[in-house]
Amino acid sequence: MILIDGQPASPDDLAHQALVNYGAYTSFRVEGGAARGLDRHLARLEQSALALFGEAVVEGRLRGLMRLAVGGREACWLRVSLFSPEIGHRDPGFVGAPRVMTAVFDPPPPLAGSVRLMTLDYEREAPELKHTATFGLMHARRAARAAGFDDALFVDRAGRISEGSLWNIGFVQGDTVVWPQAAMLAGVTQAILRDGLGRAGLTQQTRAITRDDLRTFDGAFLCNSATPAASVTAIDELTLVEPSALIQRLRDLWAASPLQPL
Repeated sequence: MILIDGQPASPDDLAHQALVNYGAYTSFRVEGGAARGLDRHLARLEQSALALFGEAVVEGRLRGLMRLAVGGREACWLRVSLFSPEIGHRDPGFVGAPRVMTAVFDPPPPLAGSVRLMTLDYEREAPELKHTATFGLMHARRAARAAGFDDALFVDRAGRISEGSLWNIGFVQGDTVVWPQAAMLAGVTQAILRDGLGRAGLTQQTRAITRDDLRTFDGAFLCNSATPAASVTAIDELTLVEPSALIQRLRDLWAASPLQPL
């Protein structure tokens, strides 16, 4: 069921969501009324609300609406969206706390066990925000699929690898995990893995990566909330070795991250 501010969504509410593509969201797996990285999801919603609406939703209210949406489900996928019916194409000037839409689904499977990627020159608008303007992402994924790949890997105007359509990417160089340095959405799963790698004493670094640099890596992986880690087996015409041991280590680090009650 889709709820808005804790009540069943009205046709007018849903029509606005369909016609006015302005808002932000986050989504994650809930297990036993708790989620990994919940503090980061809440911080993401606060950042987005301030950037897009000029006022945040009180955290206690967000948590209450999340718990109401999940109800007694043992496991589910929760999407929390922020929008304002006062903002439209002719009058976008509203400033104030947004409304909160929650939607609950069955937990999705991981994106894939392994993927082949096509690089694409593209930068998301306001890449630091998880906003609802997803045309570019879907268009990129369709282009990659049409070219015989699984998904698209973005390259910014400076020639730097940034992020994927729905995920972050990390590279493997010997015993080191290398994260791209570019404007991107800082993923919650990416942050969980970085924290876990740090606690485990494994070496990681962040630096600018170009297409020409890709041949210097031993492997790569992607990660998002539905996929703690999946191997990247090819980027364009470059074939990569699947880092099976590291992929399992990353999945274990993600699983070891504590569940935080809603």
